[in-house]
Amino acid sequence: MHRYRSHTCGALRLEDAGSEARLSGWVHRKRDHGNLLFVDLRDQFGITQCVVDTSSPVFKVLDDARPETVLCVTGKVVERTEDTVNDKLPTGRVEVQAAVVEVLSTADVLPIQVYGDSDFPEELRLKYRYLDLRREEMRNNILLRSQVIASIRRRMIDSGFTEFQTPILTASSPEGARDFLVPSRLHPGKFYALPQAPQIFKQLVMVSGFDRYFQIAPCFRDEDGRADRSPGEFYQLDLEMAFVTQDDVFAAVEPVIGGVFAEFANGRKTNEGQWPRIPYAEAMLKYGTDKPDLRNPLLITDVTQAFDGSSFGLFAKNI
Repeated sequence: MHRYRSHTCGALRLEDAGSEARLSGWVHRKRDHGNLLFVDLRDQFGITQCVVDTSSPVFKVLDDARPETVLCVTGKVVERTEDTVNDKLPTGRVEVQAAVVEVLSTADVLPIQVYGDSDFPEELRLKYRYLDLRREEMRNNILLRSQVIASIRRRMIDSGFTEFQTPILTASSPEGARDFLVPSRLHPGKFYALPQAPQIFKQLVMVSGFDRYFQIAPCFRDEDGRADRSPGEFYQLDLEMAFVTQDDVFAAVEPVIGGVFAEFANGRKTNEGQWPRIPYAEAMLKYGTDKPDLRNPLLITDVTQAFDGSSFGLFAKNI
């Protein structure tokens, strides 16, 4: 058997009952039921319940283990009784009877709890970020971001695009925001700039004769935060295509972005097929912006006739 684990904490199923397993993970929570002690062991992949009774030689080790202590538990996988099955967990039909327990790392009293939905001040969460990222919501966010990027990359490559990496240290460029500057050790008094976007480099790639380029690119801009991007640093899907029309670009991008939203919709409705296309003049006339939110469209309507002759001065003046 492997030194640390034969299975992850999310792998055991009913068909594993009767076999011996070794798990390594963090103590998520403990429940003392008198003669029995239940310990939920957690890793990135899930949670498995471990059980020990008071007569076991490893009972004291588990009883003394604080939350987030790292344990290696070896024992027999057994089927849970029908009244103790936890259908909320993929591993909820089995548990591990702990026979051997090794403490790999002992945890101190925690400044913030990982288990539960308690709300903690952001300053405390950022100070103990390694604990904050163990919490279920944050862990799921990190994994979701990774999965979305992997999905975009796979779809772009399947569509015939080639991924290129562009330099991060570059020269300053006259774009909309201020650059972040990095002092050069080899050239005192001179600075590199972090790219606001891979603009020059992607154009160099295309001029060199490559047909379809893409990059999930970091962009660095010394500007305030906006509703649709973080301050300082954000990522964007950047692409270029050769010998194409506007419709070719739409046809390439729609299945990628639409497919990603459909893949991660989690039951929510997404647009299928071709996206609605609104001419610029129509968008400005109806919405007053070239990027209207069609989930709740705020339409501009001519109400001149309805308010003609109104005694309200502001309306009368405008009419």
